[in-house]
Amino acid sequence: MAATVTSPADRPSPDRLREVADAAHRAFSLLPAQPDDMAPPTAGRTAARRLHADPDTVERDLVRLVLTIVELLRQLMERQALHRVDEGGLTEEQEERLGLTLMLLNDRMTELCDRYGLTLEDLNLDLGPLGTLLPPP
Repeated sequence: MAATVTSPADRPSPDRLREVADAAHRAFSLLPAQPDDMAPPTAGRTAARRLHADPDTVERDLVRLVLTIVELLRQLMERQALHRVDEGGLTEEQEERLGLTLMLLNDRMTELCDRYGLTLEDLNLDLGPLGTLLPPP
């Protein structure tokens, strides 16, 4: 697979990069505190008890996490592609190739989910008060 070189016109503007950096900063500020900043566990509640890792399902759970990240990235790429198509910045051939690539990626995601007994809905993590990770289909 050959590397693609983008022209300066294809690169995001400095304002867009700052916007993305600010969004990443806000997202990371929602993460729990560093271990040194956290209060020690209360009696009877150790880190091992908070972590519910079942040795029988650890592989499936890891695959679920990886596929969730891949699905999130796939959806973000799809939205970006649709935005570029709507702007008219792609040739008809590029639009066709992009559409085919996204369809193939969706098919591969479905195959991987089937292989591990998951559905695409299983990949939509519940983030508590923030809602779900992935938007509704």
